[in-house]
Amino acid sequence: MEITTIDAKEFQKCFLAAAKCLESEKERINELNVFPVPDGDTGTNMTMTVMAAAKEVAAIENPDMHTVSKAISSGSLRGARGNSGVILSQLFRGFTKVIKTEEVLTVEILCEAMQRAVETAYKAVMKPKEGTILTVARGAADKALEIADSTTDIVKFAEEVVKEAEAVLEKTPDMLPVLKQAGVVDSGGQGLVQVLKGALMVLHGEDVDLSFTDGEEKKEAVTSFTYNVAFSISPKEPLTDKKKKEINSFIENICEILDVKSSSSKFWIKLNTDVPGEILTKAIEVGSLHEVTIKNMKDKDPDEGKNPENTVREEAAPEGSSEKKKKKKDLKPMGFITVSSGKGLSKIFKELGADVIIEGGQTMNPSTDDILKAVDKVDAENVFVLPNNKNIILAANQAAELSKDKKIFVVPTKTLPQGITALINFMPDSSPEENKDAMTDSLSTVKSGQITYAVRDTVIDDKEISEGDYMGIGDSGILSVSKNMTETFLSLLHEMVDDDSAVLSIYYGKDAKKKEANALYEKAKEEFPELEVEFQNGGQPVYYYVVSVE
Repeated sequence: MEITTIDAKEFQKCFLAAAKCLESEKERINELNVFPVPDGDTGTNMTMTVMAAAKEVAAIENPDMHTVSKAISSGSLRGARGNSGVILSQLFRGFTKVIKTEEVLTVEILCEAMQRAVETAYKAVMKPKEGTILTVARGAADKALEIADSTTDIVKFAEEVVKEAEAVLEKTPDMLPVLKQAGVVDSGGQGLVQVLKGALMVLHGEDVDLSFTDGEEKKEAVTSFTYNVAFSISPKEPLTDKKKKEINSFIENICEILDVKSSSSKFWIKLNTDVPGEILTKAIEVGSLHEVTIKNMKDKDPDEGKNPENTVREEAAPEGSSEKKKKKKDLKPMGFITVSSGKGLSKIFKELGADVIIEGGQTMNPSTDDILKAVDKVDAENVFVLPNNKNIILAANQAAELSKDKKIFVVPTKTLPQGITALINFMPDSSPEENKDAMTDSLSTVKSGQITYAVRDTVIDDKEISEGDYMGIGDSGILSVSKNMTETFLSLLHEMVDDDSAVLSIYYGKDAKKKEANALYEKAKEEFPELEVEFQNGGQPVYYYVVSVE
């Protein structure tokens, strides 16, 4: 059946189906992470971005193109997480700029919207890289332009666009050698293909569940258990049938399993229980735990018991009131927000002058909205944001663009050590602009490294990596690989230290053994007697050690 126009109601369904389709494949997209580290997050970031918009779109009872477009654009922009999520939000932003004034959509309008989407997304990235989500988006838009004059059938048009997007996705390894070596397609591009395929499902008349009531929340509401627990496990070794039976026997009487998913190297589990500690202790016997969340379902106030300094925002005073003028007058010139992961590192940032710490980083990238809310808590006219992760910089830049009351300066710190260096180089008597330049320039003086383990077999930077190997990752890629922690650690340091190096800082993570950490500290002092070696408890997850050389 030919479809020549789409009204707002049908477009609403297309977007919700797109969100659902992306969500259904998020773990598979996470597995496409080039680096085999236990923090693949592209699928999660893109899903959380689109879901922030989908919840607003689903709530519109009598949609018109303007309200749906506004919900998609504002929801995704504020909910954007990670580089892939930010780029997706910019694609939506450009697309909705074209359609928001229309009553119905046609092939011609959809084609124009796709051109604007790609244009907007490319502008948002300072140095666009081909072989990524941007390339897939451009390929789809080029195909739309090519066929727009030859058909008025939206279904036929959409089929050709999706087919081309899939074809371009398959070519991404030829554009990025790192993808080819790892044997994967671009994860962000795969996410965009899922979005397009979801919309096409509605056009095909397929039965898609467009409900956005969380089934897990329904189940929690009637459960007799107190805690909802979610976590992932990277097994130490394949689970035998005997081990599976032992685990099942242990948990069957103390929890209610809600969901279990698995890949070749990882399990994701959600459950309800009264004894989360016992569950997690048993899980540790199986392998390393990641992304652990524990929610007390009987807490009515999600902020209850939290530090008021980090959760309570004062109500804004009425426009023109003396209270608002007073607050404006009392604002200090400059303040700081830093993203950090680990109690020890967060404490260091606080001691260096950070006003607000956003908990996050490699395993959970904060959203644009998280950053904007943190800005609200800083009593300063000018706020510096230190992302401390290359996958958070775009979200910080997006927050700077959206901020209305305060000026945001993003210092493009890509690692936690760079964030520390930037704060150390802050000069109170200089202007915000001078500080932005000085802090950014200081980043070139520090080299960063981190050690974690591989979650799958792969080849990267011509290094063969086996599941379970320790990896030393530097600013430019993987610098050392070994089955031995000491060997990996010292090899990483030798790659980082040169004749100009003066200070070596070691931050051990929450999964590092204190005895082993102390031994590595002593080894580092022996190996590099000419350096001043600092040793601190960072408490960071995922990475056993974070190191810096200056």
